[in-house]
Amino acid sequence: MSLDTVLTQACLLQAAPAKVTEAQVLDVLRRCYGLSASLERMGGERDLNFRVMLADGSSCLLKMSHPLESPEVVDFHNQAMRLIEQRDPDLPVQRVYPSLNGEFVEKVEIGGQPMLVRLLSFVDGLPLHRVGHTSPLFRQNLGHALARFDIALEGFNHPAAGHVLLWDMQHAERMQPLLHHIEQGALRDQVRRRLECFEEQARPRLSGLRKQVIHNDMNPHNIIVDPDQPDVLRNILDFGDMVHAPRVNDVAVAASYQLGRAGDVLEPALDMIGAYHRVNPLGIDELELLPVLISTRVALSLCINFWRADLHPDNREYILRNSYRARDSLMGLAEVSDAQIHDRIVAACRQKVSP
Repeated sequence: MSLDTVLTQACLLQAAPAKVTEAQVLDVLRRCYGLSASLERMGGERDLNFRVMLADGSSCLLKMSHPLESPEVVDFHNQAMRLIEQRDPDLPVQRVYPSLNGEFVEKVEIGGQPMLVRLLSFVDGLPLHRVGHTSPLFRQNLGHALARFDIALEGFNHPAAGHVLLWDMQHAERMQPLLHHIEQGALRDQVRRRLECFEEQARPRLSGLRKQVIHNDMNPHNIIVDPDQPDVLRNILDFGDMVHAPRVNDVAVAASYQLGRAGDVLEPALDMIGAYHRVNPLGIDELELLPVLISTRVALSLCINFWRADLHPDNREYILRNSYRARDSLMGLAEVSDAQIHDRIVAACRQKVSP
């Protein structure tokens, strides 16, 4: 699929959210779920999200998907959440609840806007991006949780699992036309090199890697930790970027968000990778490609975010809020060869840690 087609679909998904009143939301909550509650509007890129606060003090999340959202993709996300709940009920991931009709998604129309409504679990806590510094213990806990996530989804498939996704690293080479959105200089040159490296070294080998449905977006905004014990992972959110892809891509995505900004930028990510491997071992071919894939994910993020910043100049600062960290991480990785990164990853995977 061409980049133009992918970007057209991406722009559609960035359309303004639907407009609803609080009274309309409460009516949907009552009709579909039999609940009376107070609401708190939460953030969301394209969906409407409301924290539903019940009289007993508990909370859940009402998600009203954008009118342009695909029902098949929503069902894909629901089926994955339900399978994880069945296979690994103790894994701290978001849950989806049935409506009064026993359905896990309800179709409603508000002001002529067709919408898909779901009721999800809500776990109070602190988003990881608000934690100043993560410890080796937390990064190990994250690696364990991601490994269990992937194990729980082994063998799962769905008609929408191969849907077109801008953030699907399997097609990172199609980001090349977006390079001009990055200011000319060392950063653009490095991003170009990483995309070329992916196309030359990784792309030809992807078909031989083990594939499955992966989370594909284990970034700090999608991870909730305990405010008093930030080493404790309380919840994994947002199945919106799930896709059928090489399993190792999930590790590369998560590792790219655990890189440091200065000095030994790779060191923090090694804790997460090693912990993942001890629960869900990576193969030799996956370990060989992991250095390229980690850098590719950072390069892909920079391309997309700088493109979106040009597309929405009034929101540029918010869109690029994480890009400067990504820039520092990518430039830090460039100072070490992929062979050295591979050797350190293998050493981290062989390391034994105390329970």
